[in-house]
This record gives sequence, structure tokens and C-alpha cells, in this order.
Amino acid sequence: MRLEGKVALITGSASGLKGELMGFGGAAAWMFVREGAKVVLSDISDDAGRKTVSQLVESGAEAIYLHLDVTSEEQWREAVDATVSAFGKLDILVNNAGTGATFNVEDTSEEVWDDQMAVHAKGTFLGTKHAIPHMRRAGGGSIINISSINGLIGSPTSAAYHAAKGAVRLFTKAAAVQYAGDRIRVNSVHPGYAMTPLTRNMFSDPEQLGVRIARVPMGRAAVADEIANAILYLASDESSFVTGSEVVVDGGVTAQ
Repeated sequence: MRLEGKVALITGSASGLKGELMGFGGAAAWMFVREGAKVVLSDISDDAGRKTVSQLVESGAEAIYLHLDVTSEEQWREAVDATVSAFGKLDILVNNAGTGATFNVEDTSEEVWDDQMAVHAKGTFLGTKHAIPHMRRAGGGSIINISSINGLIGSPTSAAYHAAKGAVRLFTKAAAVQYAGDRIRVNSVHPGYAMTPLTRNMFSDPEQLGVRIARVPMGRAAVADEIANAILYLASDESSFVTGSEVVVDGGVTAQ
């Protein structure tokens, strides 16, 4: 019961159906409820999100689903207020919502650039901004921002995705320094190559998968639970002296 009595809001968490390929947010939701948390799942994929919450509730969890476009400040206000209204407080925020964009600099349109920055950088900023006052009232909290190894290193393809995930990394450090005195910890998680609904189409191509796995010293892709374990650690009091840190879960890619 590492999260007993805590309330968590997880974005991008619709993909959490048992028996199907899960995303990081869905996998984290199941871990959180097993460890005693009350969980609010949020996404723009409403059907999948409601089905995931139905499974969670049937398993005995206390969970609700909210529609949340993380690029909208008004929807963030509503989501945070609804979380506190439902469960009385907010202890944990996981900024997990994300999209992909595999274009080099010349092939990146202005629209793609703006979309990547809006979902990853702006979404993380807005969620953090609106969670902080409630966490302060609760006596502290933990914010976990999902970046990527592409927020640490470059690659032959993505440009806007790298920039957006890099922004998440440094925003995390700024917020960590600014709110440490309020006992609000802010950390980033940097997954490597992982099998999720977001990467399923790309990784179903043996050539695309092979190129990426060749870069991984451990010789395989991660599964969502391996990333969710890192999220759980940062959400729990076991990481009570960890803030402004980068937790890299990549099979050794960035060690090279």
C-alpha cells in the first residue's frame, strides 16, 4: 500500500484495458490502485478511457474518468477541480499525455511543430500550474512528467518531438526548484523504446523495430509496466528526497 490515502490524476491514461496492450498511463493507473490510491484517468479517447475505468471499478478500485485535452487551460481547471471535488484533494499528477511526430527538421511543418509543443510542453506546464495550489493545500505532492530519451539525445528522424520533450525536462527542473519549499516534488521520466499503443504501428514494421532495438544494449523494447514502475516510485514516499531528477528507463541507450 505504497500510495495509501493518496489521490492521483493521470493524463493520457485511456489505454489501460486488461488483456490489451497498455500505455504508460493505463499501466500506472493499475499500479496506483493496487498500492491504495484513488485515481482519476483522463484522455481525449473517451470510449477507451471509460472502459478502462469500468474495469478498475469492477476490480474494487476508486476511479473516475474525465475528458481532458491537455492543451486547454479551461479543461485543466475543470479536471483538477473535478478531481478535488470527487476525492477531496490532489496528491499526485502524472503528465503523461503525448503524441509522436517522426519528421526531420526540413520535413517538419509549422503545424506539426506547434502541435508537439502544445501537447507535451504546454500540456505539462498547464497541468503543473493548476495542480500546485491544491497540492500546497494538501501539504505537498508529487508531479511526474513523462519526457523521453528523445528529451536527452538526438535521433535521425524526429525534430519537434525532441524539442518538446526537452522542454518538459527543463521545465521539470525549474518547477522542482521553485516549489521544493512547498514539499511539492517534480521529476521527469525518460522512457526508451517501448511497446505501447502509440508505437504499435511503427514497431510492427520489422525494419523500423530492428533499427531501434540495435541501439539498445539490453537488446529489446520495454513494456509499459517497466515504465510505470518508475512512475510509481516517484509517486510514492520512497522518493521523498528526489526532486528535479531524471529517471531514465531505456535499457542502456543513453549510456552509450
